[in-house]
Amino acid sequence: MSTLEEICSGLLVEPLPENRGRNPGLPHAPTRTPHLTAAEERLALRNALRYFPPCHHATLAPEFAQELRQHGHIYMYRFCPPMRIKAYPIHQYPCRTPQAAAIMLMIMNNLDPAVAQFPQELVTYGGNGQVFSNWAQFRLVMHYLSVMTEEQTLVLYSGHPMGLFPSLPSSPRAIITNGMVIPNYSSREQYEKMFALGVSMYGQMTAGSYCYIGPQGIVHGTMLTLLNAGRRYLGSGDLRGRVLVTSGLGGMSGAQAKAAVIAGCIGVVAEVDEAPIRKRHEQGWLMEMSSSLDHCIQRIREARAAKLPLSLGYHGNIVDLWERLVLEYQRSGELLVDLGSDQTSLHNPFSGGYYPVQLSLRQANQLMASSPSQFRTAVEESLKRHVAAIDTLAEAGMFFWDYGNAFLLEAQRAGAKVAKEEGSGGATEFRYPSYVQHIMGDIFSLGFGPFRWVCTSCDPKDLEVTDQIAATVLEEIAVGVSEGVRQQYHDNIRWIREAGKHQMVVGSMARILYSDQKGRVCIALAINKAIADGRVSAPVVISRDHHDVSGTDSPFRETSNVYDGSAFCADMAVQNFVGDAFRGATWVSLHNGGGVGWGEVMNGGFGLVLDGSEDAAKRASLMLNWDVSNGVARRCWSGNSNAYETMERSMEAETQLRVTMPYAVEDQRVLDQALDQALD
Repeated sequence: MSTLEEICSGLLVEPLPENRGRNPGLPHAPTRTPHLTAAEERLALRNALRYFPPCHHATLAPEFAQELRQHGHIYMYRFCPPMRIKAYPIHQYPCRTPQAAAIMLMIMNNLDPAVAQFPQELVTYGGNGQVFSNWAQFRLVMHYLSVMTEEQTLVLYSGHPMGLFPSLPSSPRAIITNGMVIPNYSSREQYEKMFALGVSMYGQMTAGSYCYIGPQGIVHGTMLTLLNAGRRYLGSGDLRGRVLVTSGLGGMSGAQAKAAVIAGCIGVVAEVDEAPIRKRHEQGWLMEMSSSLDHCIQRIREARAAKLPLSLGYHGNIVDLWERLVLEYQRSGELLVDLGSDQTSLHNPFSGGYYPVQLSLRQANQLMASSPSQFRTAVEESLKRHVAAIDTLAEAGMFFWDYGNAFLLEAQRAGAKVAKEEGSGGATEFRYPSYVQHIMGDIFSLGFGPFRWVCTSCDPKDLEVTDQIAATVLEEIAVGVSEGVRQQYHDNIRWIREAGKHQMVVGSMARILYSDQKGRVCIALAINKAIADGRVSAPVVISRDHHDVSGTDSPFRETSNVYDGSAFCADMAVQNFVGDAFRGATWVSLHNGGGVGWGEVMNGGFGLVLDGSEDAAKRASLMLNWDVSNGVARRCWSGNSNAYETMERSMEAETQLRVTMPYAVEDQRVLDQALDQALD
């Protein structure tokens, strides 16, 4: 059994560790199909071997070649540590600076089998959200962090540690980029080749930035989405007796069941793979599970009548569930679903992110590897059936939204009729709205987004103290907020007051809540003071999901409600990454892809270590203010009225903040008259 000291010793090759292969007791990623030429296979093998001295090439080359041929990628299973990978208390990591130890803790949490979707393939969530490309990179990164000083920065290119470079104590300790590909070559097909070659990587959002905190990371946002969907579509945030039908219990989608119960409704979630259903049930995130559609329909009727919260996992294909609900409606006229969405990993539709209804899980995985073109056709046919069933129920009164997983985008590409009527929408709009367009976009424009923290002591008592601190801070701020944001404060105060009892911790001692600019800064400063006072026993890492006010440019999700033509521009995410870096972040990351898919989004994130010092307080205040106001300013300039009002209040509170504000065209006839008069 290895230890943290051994893991941090670097890529030990004298002697080579035993090759134990893949652990059959863990879930594994589907086989990738990069379609490499013979020359590209040689290049992939040569690229992998450059991590090792030539004396070991004859031993390693055959097994790496076998991994490439069998799995479509060289993961270097031989170098996967035999010890339990998880978040250990910060003081246990051998290092020279607590900032490096905090990063090590976050990496270990991302690869914890209780947290990660495919831990031995270094996939945290989303089917292909990599922490690293291979285990050699993991070991080198842990070693660099263990010897790093506060005058060095670790530079990472798509999982590969380029090395430690001299920097300043005020500089980030790590700079991470994932998937930075020349735009004309940022296609799905090119990605598969580049990943197989070991030269690029899909970091999703918080996988490749080391900031994933398990399904809790999305459960609060999902709960808020459900509450606000109820208010918008059903006329009430009281969801008792209301039914949500959706899919996915794997990575971030695993939050849906818990969120439904917290929101008070009946959540029925389909999942084709039995392993994640059992995992969520054992973790307490799923109340019941069944492979019988008859039983699911019965439980829906019982829970609706009793108006009792329920989370029910259906082990089967979501299309079968939707079509059965259609059948029940056609037979009885009874609409058994009020709200619908989808969280299959459709950013990765042909490599295990979506399983077609015509095939079993095993059949699909076999066809995916043996005949990718046939599998693609099956996915497209399934998506068309998927949409057809949703259409029938929507016409009967169900409200459906796209959850930003590229469901409608891929359905349209498959030939399903999901486009808006001609001339009635822009390039980012479909027949059904995205949850950003109708539900969460206005929340982002108010500056609210998924703020999170991790107690590096791994002590539940510290998490309880920080929960209390956050609740107190929000209650004090809420007294003086405007009417427009009061509901958001009340939702989040309720959330944080009840968070502990819902047993949401999976992996690190982490918490998430939606907060605006003032709330984030005040919570961070209050936690930092608690560390200084000894009420919190160890440093705390603050972070956020990349899915936030400023962190992500994604025309089919985070910026889908930006209508000035800039939805496909990525200046905001890049500026955020750069601005966070020089305003005090401990580490920063910038990714191509995440959520909606490779080539469809640019996103970035940060981690900042609070250690109780005055320097940490200054960093947190400066960086968090920028991290929110950057996105609000962009949304304001695009014409969003909520963002305009939010930015006005921010400038009143901070005299050094000066933002270019837009003037609205009050008389739209001016535009038509000017164009009519202009010379052709």
